[in-house]
Amino acid sequence: MSSNPQCIGIILDGNRRWASERGLPKLEGHRRGYERLIDCVRWVRDRGIPHLAVFAFSTENWKRDQEEVSYLMNLLLELAQEPLKRLSEEHVCVRFIGKLDMLSQEIQDAIKTAESAPVEGARLTLWVCFSYGARLEIVEAARDLASQHIEITESSLREHFWSGEMPDPDIIIRPGGEKRLSNFLLWQAVYSELFFIDPYWPDFSEEMLDEILAEYATRERRLGT
Repeated sequence: MSSNPQCIGIILDGNRRWASERGLPKLEGHRRGYERLIDCVRWVRDRGIPHLAVFAFSTENWKRDQEEVSYLMNLLLELAQEPLKRLSEEHVCVRFIGKLDMLSQEIQDAIKTAESAPVEGARLTLWVCFSYGARLEIVEAARDLASQHIEITESSLREHFWSGEMPDPDIIIRPGGEKRLSNFLLWQAVYSELFFIDPYWPDFSEEMLDEILAEYATRERRLGT
């Protein structure tokens, strides 16, 4: 039987399809998805789970049309400036991981401000994977080690990941009906319990989270032993 998870990872998938099926602009799906993220942060925090990692924007997402990318950048800026500031007052720390130098200086500054917000009695750390790709994370860590002439081992690589301070996720959830990890925390997910569910991310609910946690509690995690 599994104990309470220490870290949950979520791939925020299905925003565009959610909007399309409702006759809404696909960009509205992204906004609803970001709003649901704030709800989910509170749900996870209130269940005593100390870490939540979310896949918000991949390195591959830069290839999407410019209008959508620009909208997502504006959403990120809005998220970093206001909602995350409110969460810091609700005992939530935030950390961004990814190829962040690809973002505008304005967004990078907003991220630094959000990360440095004082949090009293932190109960949850939210890890926002933005401009993130697991393969690139591994490559960048290897390059960093090589440049410093440090031996490349499992432990040294892990320490040099963007996510080096984040625990490996016990659970990874992917809404939207797809059954793949899509370059999300590939190294860290080696022993994660995977939950692929059909509802799109904007429809993810507190009840769905509880159902996943209840099933997780029944699973036997042998971790290769």
